[in-house]
Order: sequence, then structure tokens, then C-alpha cells
Amino acid sequence: MAAQKPKTTAKDDVCEIVCYDAEKINALKGRVYDHEVQGMAQMFKALSDPTRMKMACLLDEGEELCVCDMAILTGQSIATTSHHLRLMRSLGIAKSRKEGKNVFYSLNDHHIRMLIQMTLEHLREEHCEDTANHKHR
Repeated sequence: MAAQKPKTTAKDDVCEIVCYDAEKINALKGRVYDHEVQGMAQMFKALSDPTRMKMACLLDEGEELCVCDMAILTGQSIATTSHHLRLMRSLGIAKSRKEGKNVFYSLNDHHIRMLIQMTLEHLREEHCEDTANHKHR
């Protein structure tokens, strides 16, 4: 039987004494730029919507999809699907190309693909670990 995790309180998440690591602070100053953090937060905000995350996963699996195909796969209207995909394109998550009267979307680059794949892999590892622990109880 697995031991249960002890409950934590807000007090457990705060240093009990105030101290500083000046060397570490100086080494990290200027390493994280506010404008980059803002851009990353916008990207994660866009992907925090379940519909857009599903679209990103579908683009990862399908490589390139027409707006009409994506609408069917997500159960959204073409207008709603197009809106989501335009937002993803404006944030650098997806790119588009027009072929005749159709617009096709794909993930912008391998970095986005890696982000999606690594997130899914992380989630599945966490889920597998939780499932394995649950089975042993």
C-alpha cells in the first residue's frame, strides 16, 4: 500500500527566513527579458484554449490541414475555426498558404512541433505514473 502524500499548507511554500544568494541573483540578472516573457505568455495563452490546443495537435499529426477539414475535426463552424487559426498564425504558432479557394494551415516550425509533442509526452508520463500508483493501492 502506497503512503499518502502529507498535506501542505501555504506556510510550507514560503521561506521561514529571508536570505539571498547574491551570486545566483547577479548571474541571472538580465538573462530573462520582459518582452520575451510577454511573447511566451501570449503563445501559452493561445494554446491554453482547448480548441486551439486540439488544432495544434491535429496540425502536428496531420502536417497540413484545410480550414474546412479542421472545422470537421474540431466540431466548430468554419468561421470559428478560421478565427482560431488566424490567431494561432498571428502569434507564430501556425502558418498558412492559399491554394485556389482553400486555405491550408500547418505548424509554424519544428520548435512549435517539439513544444506540443513534449507537452503531450509529459502529460502522458504523469498520467501513466498516476495510473500505476493508483493500481498498486
